[in-house]
Amino acid sequence: MIITVTNSKGGVGKSTMAVHLAAWLYEQGHSVILADCDTQQSSSEWIREAEPEIKAVRLDNPDVILDALPGLSQEADYVVADGPGSQTETSRALLLRADLAIVPVKASMLEVRALAKATDVLRQAQDIRKGLPRAVAVLSMVGLNYRLTQDMKDAAAALQLPLASKSMILRQIYADAPGQGAIVWQLGSRARDAANEIDSLFREILPEAAAKRVTLTRKLAKR
Repeated sequence: MIITVTNSKGGVGKSTMAVHLAAWLYEQGHSVILADCDTQQSSSEWIREAEPEIKAVRLDNPDVILDALPGLSQEADYVVADGPGSQTETSRALLLRADLAIVPVKASMLEVRALAKATDVLRQAQDIRKGLPRAVAVLSMVGLNYRLTQDMKDAAAALQLPLASKSMILRQIYADAPGQGAIVWQLGSRARDAANEIDSLFREILPEAAAKRVTLTRKLAKR
């Protein structure tokens, strides 16, 4: 299965979500490849420190993405592709190969306006591929009780874009993790809320990939 984490707008937490998704799938017992398709190439460096057993590759242009992703999907149970911000052709190439698109969005008025643009590229791919990729939006970097959350939910509904019920809350631990070469459940008890949040989110989006609940809780309990 090829999963792309994509949004044409930068700064919405794509790399954080892609790295944690790849690591979460690995923790569930699956073979995983992380495809870093962002020009900053930060996710491939991060995953190599946090989970060295996960293969990371860098795909740096649309033609390479279109050519390489099908082969990579034969090598692993899951390929997680970290998409770029603002490079529409690269995003389009990812959507033309993905089975699932996860669209992280921040709850802000600018994001409400930008979501329609991101959805346009998605709809083009779905038209070409007769419904694929399946897509889900995820509220990312959300402040607790932030008033614009409902505005984003309404915008997603208007665009007929499914929105996950679980969100990624704005937490310092997510910002700290890449600097420590870690994912949140490797950071002990102070990361417990974030680890549980991530686990619940990915179990909602990919229930078929989830192992029995307890894996991450046990890891945290040992730290």
